Amino acid sequence: MAGWSQTRDTVTIIGVGDIMMGSNYPNISGLPPNEGADLFKEVSAILSAADVTMGNLEGVLLDQGGTPKTCKNPDVCYVFRSPEGYAKNLLEAGFDVMSLANNHAGDFGEVGRKSSMKTLDALGIAHAGLVSKPYAVFQKNGVTYGFTAFAPNSGCNNINDLAMARKIVAQLDSLADIVIVSFHGGAEGPTHQHVTRKNEIFYGENRGNVYEFAHKMIDAGADVVFGHGPHVVRAVEVYKDRFIAYSLGNFMTYGGINVSGINGYAPIVKVVTDLHGTFRQARIYPGIQSFRAPVKIDPQKAALWKIKQLTEQDFPQSGLTIDENGWVKKSTK
Repeated sequence: MAGWSQTRDTVTIIGVGDIMMGSNYPNISGLPPNEGADLFKEVSAILSAADVTMGNLEGVLLDQGGTPKTCKNPDVCYVFRSPEGYAKNLLEAGFDVMSLANNHAGDFGEVGRKSSMKTLDALGIAHAGLVSKPYAVFQKNGVTYGFTAFAPNSGCNNINDLAMARKIVAQLDSLADIVIVSFHGGAEGPTHQHVTRKNEIFYGENRGNVYEFAHKMIDAGADVVFGHGPHVVRAVEVYKDRFIAYSLGNFMTYGGINVSGINGYAPIVKVVTDLHGTFRQARIYPGIQSFRAPVKIDPQKAALWKIKQLTEQDFPQSGLTIDENGWVKKSTK
């Protein structure tokens, strides 16, 4: 297929992974030029061409202050504080909704959490995932969307509390036409590309059983599930005619996060469903990052080939085909 057959009976939903637009902590050397205005420019046309576009906001939106977190293991402790003005880059790139459920949403304590929410609210960007804002309901083009997000971190909707998660999703299912669930879960790094279908423990933390979680969220009423957290891509799946991306990896992480090799794969996944959330097709755009540079489309399509390979390995009976142009479809066999 050459392009989208967008009709009134379908919606398009884009998901990407981790976003951290540079940090002013401990000093401004971690900030990009031009207040980050160029970070998404090469992919904004893709991001904007959907009914709803979602990303995961790592760190906080806060100009100054807050209480920087401390960690049990200083070797794996990173704190991110992006200037509040950088939020306009998200709006201009086409983002409609952001997940705040991750291990960096509390990097600067409650001051940081409140500032992130207030800043996004001021721009009309929906958000969810914190205990203080567990879900969001919003409308776009006459369709009502419900959004919620989960992580294994304090202050966030708990990915390991499945009863609570099911309750939130079921409530959203009663309020919205389409329910989108985001999760920050799974162990991190290139040695954790596969969906194990088990609880994943990383640095002593239970990062969830993302397979069980995604399936139970769909059982409860979710229509699209977008995962991130491992900093690498993982497989995709269609379960009960609902789409799951188990990890979208990093997307636009400017400094402070390793983007070499597979860690730099930055896919944009565009999902088409009917008005009830039933999967029709999807497309993977193979974005890529390099050190302290804008995200761009990779002519080598590395992210696409890796997701295809992992999907075939982890879900051989999925009945999905992924072609060289990134189209994801259910097999007609």
